[in-house]
Amino acid sequence: MPQSAEAVAEAVESAAPAPAGRTAGARRRARSRDDGEPLAPPPSSSSLRAHPADAATEPAPRPPGQRLRAYASGEIDQALDALGWGGNRLHAGVHLARKCLRRARATLALSAHGLGPGTQLIDRALRDLNRDLSPLRDAHALVETLDRVLRGAALAPGSRTLLTRARRAAAAARAQAAHAARADDPGLGRRRALLRVLRAALRALPWAELQPQHWRGAVAASLERMQRAGDRARASGDDEHWHEWRRRARRLSQQQRALKSARLGADAPKFDKHQIERLGEAQDLTLLLEHCGKGSPFAKTDRGALKAFARAQLAQARERIEAPQ
Repeated sequence: MPQSAEAVAEAVESAAPAPAGRTAGARRRARSRDDGEPLAPPPSSSSLRAHPADAATEPAPRPPGQRLRAYASGEIDQALDALGWGGNRLHAGVHLARKCLRRARATLALSAHGLGPGTQLIDRALRDLNRDLSPLRDAHALVETLDRVLRGAALAPGSRTLLTRARRAAAAARAQAAHAARADDPGLGRRRALLRVLRAALRALPWAELQPQHWRGAVAASLERMQRAGDRARASGDDEHWHEWRRRARRLSQQQRALKSARLGADAPKFDKHQIERLGEAQDLTLLLEHCGKGSPFAKTDRGALKAFARAQLAQARERIEAPQ
């Protein structure tokens, strides 16, 4: 896990502008108290009634950058809460926390370097924390993938028996992963402590300085990267390239969510949401394939058949993605 996160937070917070001093009026009132002079009486209710427009005035809305900060820090708050879930909710909490951390990172990416050099340090620390949680998430995702396949289209009796046996093995591996995580970091307390530091650092960034060209440029870059990744995946058929396409599409979806939450929906990207869902389903089958190799939780006698089944299902999933809509 990152070792310099607290230093990152201190550096970012120390770079933040200091709060403004007292106003001239506040200084005069302070001198009056110190000198023993009478303070001016508070305004009467009649004088307040004389200016009804003032009473009806509403505070100006927060700048867009501040709204994006509120969204990103709210996602980290939700991740902190989810990482505290115990018992059978551990895996669901880790899954939600990782989603929230990815959303916070996607919001940071909308700044397009407009938040200064501290952004990259915080982003890397959030990325490393998310990766640190991935073994727990992968163990749970494997069980969920097998459950989805078992609920899906009609299966041959032999395939259903094979998948049911694999599901039992995956569930046992998930339980072992949870036990190891609790022993290493009870209540995931170490990870939650680090996340609190990163939250403070994120909030200390100069969000109010963000301008529309920052997030508009970031969205355009995200769209271009997703399109390039899709072209590369279709051309090569390589699993890593397909995974990259899925990650780029997911980042775009997360940035859309952030902009809409900050009431900047006019600048949110447009894309095919169903395609992103299909990319996620295909990636789940890739995860099943990866668990058929070295260190597999499945019996050796089952791995070959599971790999063949997953390959066939993955080919069909990718054909649906590439088919004209």
